[in-house]
This record gives sequence, C-alpha cells and structure tokens, in this order.
Amino acid sequence: MEELLARIRALGRRYSDTKFRILQVGDLTLDPANRKVKRGEATIDLAPREYRLLEFLMRSAGRICGRTAIVENVWDFDFDPGTNLVDVFIMRLRKKIDAGFEPKLLQTVRGVGYVLKAQS
Repeated sequence: MEELLARIRALGRRYSDTKFRILQVGDLTLDPANRKVKRGEATIDLAPREYRLLEFLMRSAGRICGRTAIVENVWDFDFDPGTNLVDVFIMRLRKKIDAGFEPKLLQTVRGVGYVLKAQS
C-alpha cells in the first residue's frame, strides 16, 4: 500500500510539473501558472479562448494541428465542418502574437491546419 501511494504522489508531481511548465516557441513565452503571455519584452493580453488556443498550439509546437483537433481540445465539442470558428480565432491570435513581430510563428498549412513554430 505504501508503494502504491508513493507512485500516485510521483505521478501527481509529474503531471503538475508539465502542466505549469513555462512554454516557449521562439521569443513567445506562455506561463500557465500566472496565465501570462509575452513576445519578447511585450506582454500580450488574450481573451480566455485565445489563451486556451495558444496554450494548445504551444503544447503541440512544431506539429500540425488540424481544425478538428483544435475544436475538440479548445472548445470541448464536436466539430462542425461548415464553421469558420477556428479560422476566426486563429486570425485574432495571429494579430496579437505575430503583428509587428518577426519572425512570424503561427503558420497555416493549407488544407491541413495550423502549426506554431520558430523559423529554423
């Protein structure tokens, strides 16, 4: 029983360490513990849904995220292929995190989805 409790505590520590770890892509940082987003030295204010979208993209940095995966992880409901909901929020997010900054981090992969990555 003691070993089981020790393993459960260890798993709990592992989960909390990754959940509150500061995420970084290029010069964009997201601090989940304080819900703060910065690009370089500039602080970026995001609406709650924009924040969830950015956090999802940053946790998936470098991987293409399709619209269905974004809706399921950010909005928590099934995807309606006729909606442009994801496109609208990506556009809003792009204005806040990429406008006036170089390099552009949020990229569109035509016909597939979106990817957040630093230029290499």
